[in-house]
Amino acid sequence: MIPDLDAGALYHHERYDGKGYPFGLKGNDIPLTARIIAVADSFDAMSTKRIYRDPLPKDVILSELRKNRGTQFAPEILDIFIELYERDEI
Repeated sequence: MIPDLDAGALYHHERYDGKGYPFGLKGNDIPLTARIIAVADSFDAMSTKRIYRDPLPKDVILSELRKNRGTQFAPEILDIFIELYERDEI
């Protein structure tokens, strides 16, 4: 139902700067679905209760996401995500 979902699952730990895994892909060589999932997965990890900590506050989440713009996350994907998050649409 979602195009390239398998590629998203395989490559979502790749980093925009090429320092990720499993293949060290960089920038737009990372499939679009994986670039989207990378942001969503990180947001989920920070915004949900874990056995070792409570969800992080919204300002901390935004700070972490912004800090990793262009290194861990694709700028254009992150910008859209942050815009929606700040408008409480996520």
